[in-house]
Amino acid sequence: MTVRILVAALFPAALAAASCGSAQSGDSAATPAAPPASGAAAVARGEPVDLPGEAPFAVTAHGAFDEPWAIAFAPGTSTLFITERPGTLKFVDLPSGRTGTVSGVPHVDHGGQGGLGDVAFLPSEASPTLDRRTIYLTWAEAGQGDTRGAVLGRGTLLCGDAAACRIEGLSVIWRQQPKVTGRGHYSHRIAIAPDGQHLFLASGDRQKMEPAQDLANNLGAVLRLNLDGTPAAGNPFAERGGVSREIWSYGHRNILGLEFDPQGRLWALEHGPRGGDELNLIERGANYGWPLVSEGVHYDGRPIPDPDTRPDLAQAAIGWTPVIAPGGFLFYSGELWPQWRGVALLTGLLSQALIPVAIDGTQGRELARYRFPRRLRDIAEAPDGTLWLIEDEEGGRLLRLAPL
Repeated sequence: MTVRILVAALFPAALAAASCGSAQSGDSAATPAAPPASGAAAVARGEPVDLPGEAPFAVTAHGAFDEPWAIAFAPGTSTLFITERPGTLKFVDLPSGRTGTVSGVPHVDHGGQGGLGDVAFLPSEASPTLDRRTIYLTWAEAGQGDTRGAVLGRGTLLCGDAAACRIEGLSVIWRQQPKVTGRGHYSHRIAIAPDGQHLFLASGDRQKMEPAQDLANNLGAVLRLNLDGTPAAGNPFAERGGVSREIWSYGHRNILGLEFDPQGRLWALEHGPRGGDELNLIERGANYGWPLVSEGVHYDGRPIPDPDTRPDLAQAAIGWTPVIAPGGFLFYSGELWPQWRGVALLTGLLSQALIPVAIDGTQGRELARYRFPRRLRDIAEAPDGTLWLIEDEEGGRLLRLAPL
């Protein structure tokens, strides 16, 4: 199912920019940065944000950040952690409005789409305090010569009080192989499995395309790992040995959202080329077709065969041409918007939108598109059911969504 929308009036930039075209962000050109707000006062106070059109929520801005990329609540708390691509991890204690910087974060290779990436915690360690818990981070790491690749690290988060947190014992437990040139399509999104025994990791094609069809490397794939980063037992290509033991699915381009739905199924939100963004239900051993097929075309206009020409390959649950240029997403589980329970809420970069998508079996259906003033990078649900979004690029604001 592909959504093809006439967007000239709503999103004029969509007709001139591709899903992953910007040299800086890799997700199309950025909009001008908003004047940054900072400090606990700005976070606690909140500043109203006006949205055009009708939306079932009010928006307030709560401070600004430097190229934020991912946001996540520490399970059991109302403390939100925010990664900044230049290499900083911030946190916001929502009840008090206090903000802080986490020490012990690794050096990152910052540039293009690279830098500090995702942050994740183990739901099994949910606690109302932040005394001690496992933390996972992804980032871009430089290699020999002009090469680099994504890595996954695990450490222990220690917070002595609400204003001081540090990471101890951080070590790399997984790497993209091989490291290659360029600074795009790292993906490096983390999803902890509902059973709490495994983690899934998105590994982008690094803008090299063909490696996504080669099981001898771990680029262009979704990986299933043990919590220590080793390949999980029962993966579909384990008999091949090497990094093939990590691979759960392949044929992916650039996944920027990876989440489990209420049924425990894994979904990936993926950038297409010029057209062809996708939301995919991730199945064991499946090939999702990149770069063999796509609803889009190459940036130079060369055609790509349509997915329906290869029925042997996995088909998208829903696709978008023109692109929405997705960021992160989640499946809403709160009580504040009953109409959204179980619905996937997608953030859009180029589209600058929050996009609810209903899941009907294995198919997706776009319900609405709520336009925001700036590109939206990621989304998280607070324990009270409110939604928190982070804008993209320098000065990206933290936004709180609450019912009207």
